[in-house]
Amino acid sequence: MAVTQGNGRSRAKSGSDRRQEIIEAAASIFMSKGYEATSIQDVADAVDILKGSLYYYIKSKDDLLYEVIQEVHLRGLENLDSQRGKSDGALKRLHTFVYRHIMFNASHLAKMTVFFHDFRSLSEPRREIIIEERDRYDTFVRELIAEGKDEGVIRDDVDPRLAAFSILGSVNWLYQWYREDGPRPIEEIADELATLAVNSVKAEGM
Repeated sequence: MAVTQGNGRSRAKSGSDRRQEIIEAAASIFMSKGYEATSIQDVADAVDILKGSLYYYIKSKDDLLYEVIQEVHLRGLENLDSQRGKSDGALKRLHTFVYRHIMFNASHLAKMTVFFHDFRSLSEPRREIIIEERDRYDTFVRELIAEGKDEGVIRDDVDPRLAAFSILGSVNWLYQWYREDGPRPIEEIADELATLAVNSVKAEGM
């Protein structure tokens, strides 16, 4: 537990740091063992505190899973929101979005793995919150595809719904195969996958 110093501000900061340490440790353990196989004791051992002391920071394992998933999910949505209202054209915005989404996923691999593997283990109300937020990605890509068709830079025969499923599915599958010690740098991988996404929908001659 955090130690109070002076006016108590350091205790709040120390408590916040400790809570973040717990979230990071939980993400790592959930990724390696799976949420269902992980116990609160596993998390307490990882951060070297008593199990009872862990409940000072979180109320339940479901709370901990929600913290892990919600933290990474909300930060990922910042990438999406940064692309709204841009005037760069649909193809460039699509490339930028895919590139940044891949870079984000790769730099938060443990939490993204937990998100894709274990979000259905959340309690129903929390699962519904995540699904509603997740649908913003699908809506955004569909809107980009529709804008591109209006601009004449995306083929008329492209179905925005299917295109969004395909692009997001391939991007989100990164957690299954990407390794930091792999033969190619993530920047190169992100650029190539973003280019493939654009090429899969763009109109001939673009």
